[in-house]
Order: sequence, then C-alpha cells, then structure tokens
Amino acid sequence: MRAMAPHARALGVPCTDPWQENHTMTATTGATRSAHPERPGRSDGVSHEFTVFTEIKPGHADAMREDLAMLADATNDERVHAALRQIGTLHDARHVIFDNDTRHMFASVFDGSWDNYIDDFAQTEVGDRFDKVFSHTEGFPGVKDPGVKDWFVSHQEPAGVFVSSYPDLTVQQVWKDQRVSQAFQEVLDTPEFRAALDNPANAELVATPAFQKLLDEASA
Repeated sequence: MRAMAPHARALGVPCTDPWQENHTMTATTGATRSAHPERPGRSDGVSHEFTVFTEIKPGHADAMREDLAMLADATNDERVHAALRQIGTLHDARHVIFDNDTRHMFASVFDGSWDNYIDDFAQTEVGDRFDKVFSHTEGFPGVKDPGVKDWFVSHQEPAGVFVSSYPDLTVQQVWKDQRVSQAFQEVLDTPEFRAALDNPANAELVATPAFQKLLDEASA
C-alpha cells in the first residue's frame, strides 16, 4: 500500500480575479505547468485542477440553486456513484454561486487527460445533471456539443497555487489501496493470523523490517 503522506510544494503565487481582467490565461510565475500544455490548469503529480468561472443568466440564480440542491441530494443516488466509478478520475468537485447571484464557479480535481475528463462526463449520468446546472450560464452549448471544450477553455482560469496531499495517486489507486487496506484489516482480526504471528516457524518472516512496517502501518 502506498503511504499517503502529506505533501506540500509551493507552485506559484495567487492570481487576481479573472473577471477583473481580461480572460487571457497566462502561466503564473514559479508554478508547475499543466501536464497538458495545450489545456489550462495546474498540476501536482498526477492530479490536475479545473476551475471554470461563468456568468449566470439574468433571473436564473434561484433555478440554478434548485438544480444544485437536487445534485447534492443525488450524491446518495447509486446511479451517480456508478457514474463516478465509471469516470474513475474525479477526486472532488464543487459549485459556488457568488457576486450577488451573478456568477458561478465550478472547481474540481482530476487525474488523467483533460480531454478524456470532459468526454467522460458527457457519457454518464453525471453529465446529464452537469448539463442542467450549466444550462443557467451564459453561452453554455451543452456538455455533448462539439464546441464544449472550446467553451470550457475560454472560461477556465488556472489556479495560482495548486497542491495535493497525495500527488502520486490516481483515484483508481486510492480505491485500490482502500480495498487492500480493508482486506488486510479483516485478515488482522482473525485468530488464524494471530496464531501465524505466534508460530515459531514464521518468526524469521515476522522479524523482517518489511513485515514490521506492514504491522506498524496497519496499527497506526
């Protein structure tokens, strides 16, 4: 199992509000460039940030808020969880309505290709819900529209700083580590495992640094 130790690395300085300047996206001095230079966004290891700022259509803030509430309720829907497992690259995501109900921010963290990330959303249950929320923003063409990637690029602003606590782990690896950890904990709880530890025939194996490290990690 990989150790998910805290990781902090300075990747740049905060950028100004993109809506107070023009929408030209420029690299922040000292920041790590995206693994996909043709796409905006910062990276830390295998993780990439995705932050989009949009303008809410006049009079649509309440409707967007209702759709976001439905989206929040849907997080317990097995279809949504199945879609997230199908996508398999989304670490986290959030929507924020701000500036007196005139603007909206969507921010997420993903691993893998920027293009695949957008494509995967369009093909799942999550994409349909995503479409409904973004329908309240100016100019959104629809997540399945051929021009949606250009639309996202024109509204995406790279973070001034982006760090991850586990920069070398993909979502799939995190899930695998959880499964392995759970399975190992179940083994630890059995009397058969305790008997194996106490068996003199296994003393040499139990005494190895690797095995002791495994036991230490399991008991932490």
